[in-house]
Amino acid sequence: MREVMIPNGSIAVEAEYKEQVIPDYRGNPFIESLPNLLSTQEAIEKLAFYPKFEKNERQLDNHYRIHMIDRLFQVFQPIPMTIELERKISRSIRQGYLSRNPFGIRLAQDFYRDYHKNPIGIMDNKEYYSYSLGFTLIGISGLGKTSSLNRILSLYPQVIVHSEYQNMPFSTYQVVWAKLECPHDGSIKGLLYEFFLEIDRLLGTNYYQKMMRTRATTDAMMTVMNQVARNCALGILVIDEIQHLSLARSGGSEKMLNFFVNLINNVGVPVVLVGTPKAVKVLQGDFRKARRGSGLDGDMVCDKIPKGEVWDLLVNSIWHYQWTRKETPLTPELSSVLYEETQGIPDLLKKVYVIAQAHAISSGKEEITPYVIKKVAKENLKLIQPMITALKTNNLREIIKYEDIYVGDINYTDYLTRTKESISLDLRAKEIKKKQNKMKQENLIEQKKEVLIKLVDLGVNAKKAQKIIDTILSQNQNINAEKIIEVATAKIENDRIKKQAERKKKKQKALNLLDIRTIVEQGKKDNKSAYEAIKESGYIISFEDDIFSKEVVS
Repeated sequence: MREVMIPNGSIAVEAEYKEQVIPDYRGNPFIESLPNLLSTQEAIEKLAFYPKFEKNERQLDNHYRIHMIDRLFQVFQPIPMTIELERKISRSIRQGYLSRNPFGIRLAQDFYRDYHKNPIGIMDNKEYYSYSLGFTLIGISGLGKTSSLNRILSLYPQVIVHSEYQNMPFSTYQVVWAKLECPHDGSIKGLLYEFFLEIDRLLGTNYYQKMMRTRATTDAMMTVMNQVARNCALGILVIDEIQHLSLARSGGSEKMLNFFVNLINNVGVPVVLVGTPKAVKVLQGDFRKARRGSGLDGDMVCDKIPKGEVWDLLVNSIWHYQWTRKETPLTPELSSVLYEETQGIPDLLKKVYVIAQAHAISSGKEEITPYVIKKVAKENLKLIQPMITALKTNNLREIIKYEDIYVGDINYTDYLTRTKESISLDLRAKEIKKKQNKMKQENLIEQKKEVLIKLVDLGVNAKKAQKIIDTILSQNQNINAEKIIEVATAKIENDRIKKQAERKKKKQKALNLLDIRTIVEQGKKDNKSAYEAIKESGYIISFEDDIFSKEVVS
């Protein structure tokens, strides 16, 4: 897609319409301009991110490596929650656009008629409306809800510019998604201001200034919000950190309920509400009855990661990012200790692993051990130790005290349902291996170049140097460039000493062949007398051949 700059706004892309496999999505420019639907494997490949890592970085000075450890926070490993969330968002956006086809009912019917021969009246009247208007995602703090949402939303262009569709003029901006974070003051009005600020940032409008200048009421702002959302063809609205909303600051539970119902029913845009278990207080009461169902396949409630395959997947995805001089292989004991100290919370897993490496480097130990992990967790996670202890001991009375980690009471069958973790873990494991192998090959190529240049500088023939490097790497691919040079130079020196010894041995052998005792011994084997053998070897010169026997010419 070609990028364009919206005056006073953000960067957008020009619409490119794609043929749709699903007949429901045909003839709708808002859907046809979206990226293609992704299979599970494609979603994993696009969502996963493993930053570059080179083993020779371990040889750098401490103050460099301490900074490099932070690169580990860039790692993004999809888990079943992520894949399920991607599917829900993908479907919600498209289902939300079904009832908002800008070219009306007739065009949609034509596409259906071509496909089925007989017209289907699913979009034939105003009664058709998408009932899959978003969902709610509730998960404990540190689970990765926000980072997963950001990765998934980044798969879609935020703004698409339309100018013509099927030879018909069609000039409009399409805002595919908007993500808001609830203000810390906990008011609905503050959230509405956030909405107008985001639209102004994207499209270069000035709704926020107008609202501030006119001192609009919450109800008036809601009316404007409804119209703006329709005008910009908003595909999905994500509201994060909804636990920040305050019933008291927002006018009570009834006003809060009316606000969310208006978003879902009147704006006509899929709404995704995201928060910790503390947000249940905001959503309780009759909200579940007012929502016209519970979204696509139910909403999502995600607890901490259980010890098992998913946990192993997360640990494996970050473990090879080690900046300690000594590489520590992952063992079941280390994985178990990490789980014990983080209780299956992905955010804490990364933090503990980073702090453990920093401690190992700064202390000079240069090794990650169970003791180091336990030590840094105890010393650096003091504020959350009561929560971790409550989870370790499974003390329900203590866990209930912490609303951001307790999900035990959220079990409404028609309101929130736990996400299904049925996605094959094999695919994700293969993706990790594929990325790691790619990184490994890139590192090997760089190492080969570095070592080859060094050896050539030392006077080694390039072809010979290449052969030595290949031999060393065939025996151990985990060796770094510095070690390769050390082994290679040692091998070259050993070869030189060996050749010198061989030359000396040959020379000695040649000298031995001239020894009289050797000549006499060999003569006996050839049935020759000692005199004959010595004479043949040139040691005895006959009188005739002696220069003194020659007549001197005067």
